[in-house]
Amino acid sequence: MRFTQFDFHPDILSGIGDAGYINPTPIQQQTIPPILKDKDVLGLAQTGTGKTAAFVLPILQRMVNRSSAKPNALPKVLIMAPTRELAEQIHENIEMMAIHTSIRSLAIYGGVGKNPQKRTLRKGVDIIVACPGRLLDLMNEKVLTLKDIEVLVLDEADQMLDMGFLPDIKRIIRYVSKKRQTLVFSATMPKEILHLTQNILNHPVKVQINHTLPPPLTTHSRFNIEKNKRTALLKKLFAANGMTSTLVFTRTKHKAKSLAMQLKKSGLSAVSLQGNLSQNQRRKAMNGFRKGSFKIMVATDIAARGIDVSGVSHVINYDLPDTVETYIHRTGRTGRATQSGQAYTFAASEDGKMIAMIEKALGKKMTDQSFPPV
Repeated sequence: MRFTQFDFHPDILSGIGDAGYINPTPIQQQTIPPILKDKDVLGLAQTGTGKTAAFVLPILQRMVNRSSAKPNALPKVLIMAPTRELAEQIHENIEMMAIHTSIRSLAIYGGVGKNPQKRTLRKGVDIIVACPGRLLDLMNEKVLTLKDIEVLVLDEADQMLDMGFLPDIKRIIRYVSKKRQTLVFSATMPKEILHLTQNILNHPVKVQINHTLPPPLTTHSRFNIEKNKRTALLKKLFAANGMTSTLVFTRTKHKAKSLAMQLKKSGLSAVSLQGNLSQNQRRKAMNGFRKGSFKIMVATDIAARGIDVSGVSHVINYDLPDTVETYIHRTGRTGRATQSGQAYTFAASEDGKMIAMIEKALGKKMTDQSFPPV
C-alpha cells in the first residue's frame, strides 16, 4: 500500500514525497481512512509507529482548501501534547508535510516568552499544537479562544496523565465545541484515560497496533550490577562496543546531568536532556543528538518523551524504570523500521520483581551479560 491510495490533495502528496514517505505504517493504514470520514478514533500504538502522520495527514486534507490568510483567523484544529519536545516535533511534521499548502501551524508551550506566540496568533493560524499549561495561560489572558475548534487531538494521552495534566485537559475540553472530531492516541490505556475517552469520544473506531510489545528487531540484555559500579561499566561499554547513537535513561534530572558530565570528562560525546534546561538548551541538545554531534544522550523519561530520532543503535536503562510500560517506551526508540537495536538494562539484586514483569511482557528472558569486573 502507498500513500497515493488515500486520494490526498496533490499538494499534500507533494509534501509526503518531500518527506521521503512512500508506504504507510500499520497505524497509518488503519486510522487515516476513518479520520478522513470524520469519525472519532482511539489509537493504541507504541513509540515509533508513525502516530503523528496518522492524524496530521488527514487533518491537512481537511484544511487544505480552507486555510485563511486573514489576521486573527481562529484555529480550527487543537493538538495537545505532554512535552515541549513533542509539541515542537508535531509542529515540525505539520510544516514539513504542509509545505506546499498555505496551512499554518503554531506550537504553544512554556519555557519561552509568550509574545512571539501571541504575535503569531494575531496573524491567524489554522492548527495549534499545545502543552496544556501554556494553552490555559493564553486562554486566561483572552489571547486565544477555542470556539472554532473542529478537530481535537490528544497525543500521548497516557503520558499527559502521568504528568498530572488530566484536570487541565478536562478544563480545556469544556471550551471546545461538542460538535467536533476527537482523536486520542496513547501507548497504554490506564483506567483514567479509559474513563476520559468514554466521555469525549463518540462511537470511536479503535485501532490497536502491538501496543504492548517493543520492536521485534530489538534484543534485550541485562547486566547484574550494583548502582555504585554502573558508571564505570557504562564507560567500558562505550569503549568496547563502538555505539553510534545511544540513549541512556536515568530516574532523576540530577543524575542525568551529572552522568552526562562524567561521560564528557572521560572524552565521550555526551549531552543531557532533563527538565532543568532552558528551551534553547533542550533544542540544542536534541538537534545535536539528531545530527550526530552528540553520540550519547542521557535523559529522564519525561524529558525524552517525544524524542523521534532515527538510527538510535542502543538504549541503556542505567536506572530500571518503575513500570513495564516505561520500559516499552524507552526501548521503542531503537530497532525501528528494518534496523536492529540493542537494549541494555542495569539491574541489582532487588530488581528481580520488575525484571520478571518486563520479561513476561517481552515473552522471553533477557540475555544475561557479563563484563570484566569494574
